[in-house]
Amino acid sequence: MRLACHLWLLAIQSEFEPEPNLAHPPISSLAGTDVDPAVVGRSPVALEIDDVSRVFVGKSQSLVALANVTLDVGPGEFISLVGPSGCGKTTLLNIVAGLMTASSGEVRFEGSLMTDPRDEIGLMFQTPTLFPWRSAVRNISLPLEIRKETGFDWDSRIAEVLDLVGLRGFEDHYPRELSGGMQQRVALCRLLVSDPHLMLLDEPFGALDEFTRENLNAELARISEHENKTTLFVTHNIGEAVFLSDRVAVMGSRPGRILEVVDVPLERPRTPSVRSGQEYTDVTNYIRNILGLG
Repeated sequence: MRLACHLWLLAIQSEFEPEPNLAHPPISSLAGTDVDPAVVGRSPVALEIDDVSRVFVGKSQSLVALANVTLDVGPGEFISLVGPSGCGKTTLLNIVAGLMTASSGEVRFEGSLMTDPRDEIGLMFQTPTLFPWRSAVRNISLPLEIRKETGFDWDSRIAEVLDLVGLRGFEDHYPRELSGGMQQRVALCRLLVSDPHLMLLDEPFGALDEFTRENLNAELARISEHENKTTLFVTHNIGEAVFLSDRVAVMGSRPGRILEVVDVPLERPRTPSVRSGQEYTDVTNYIRNILGLG
């Protein structure tokens, strides 16, 4: 089995605890537009999520985790899925990763139907899932070792991603010698090292303190712009979603569905100073209103 499957299956977590229904206002455009949605849909697409539903069948009742989710992600685009616990964000990510099948609908990446995990898709979880007996650099190189990658210079790529996440000098440290934030940097390196075409991140900073989380948000924004990866990012944090994303897919629960996809009109590169700007505040408040939190 591919390394990706081993790492993913170590850390897959459920998010199907019951949640109250959230009231939300009618879906409307943030800025208003005369553009025909059908025309917008003809833009280049890397990831296509087409009418995906997922039903978990239990002994006494069934749970509709996702209902008719449709979303297109352009090449190099960063999209966040934001919504309450239990709205199916992780389920959707697992379906896109090929770890779970949809009950109906389909997912295509780069034109190919997703049915199994693929080497060009990388996944990062809320917990680092590092092997404690391996140093940072040996945790990072693990995907390359298992897949017997020979197509590029390992040492150069590992050095590049270490520099990208600011871990130079910590190559030989073991997970127990690293802070939670540094462990997540190692996990991010492991995601990046094999140069995936699509990055899937399942609330990777959710367990960190606010200071560390915001620092890693800034690092991820910088890395995303440097690497230009197509990215799907799961979070419960609206501010984090707005700061990182080109668009935010706002999800509601019971059943899990997309309420609206909101454009984020913030210029790149993104720096922490954008959080004090009016545009950032406006988009954040708009999403809060969709979720009935205003």
